[in-house]
Amino acid sequence: MGKNSPKDILSAVNKKTGKNITENQVKKLASGVTPDTMQSEEELRKLVKQVASMAKVPVSEQTMNEIVKAVKSSGMNMGNLETLMKMMIKK
Repeated sequence: MGKNSPKDILSAVNKKTGKNITENQVKKLASGVTPDTMQSEEELRKLVKQVASMAKVPVSEQTMNEIVKAVKSSGMNMGNLETLMKMMIKK
């Protein structure tokens, strides 16, 4: 994982969005993610929408397509949910 801990990333998301997303909310969302989720375009889209809704950050169709493509091509796994969140807040 790099030098940023999950709590640092959560703090960055909260600061960027001006929202207060809790660690428990993230854990609850992550608990529903399976390896199949990361390879199914339909499931990935649902996950991105859930994260965007939780963070109250709009995600354009173009950004959605970029995230889905990046996740599927990189073989990103469940342990990298924080990477997905980083991709979303950069947009």
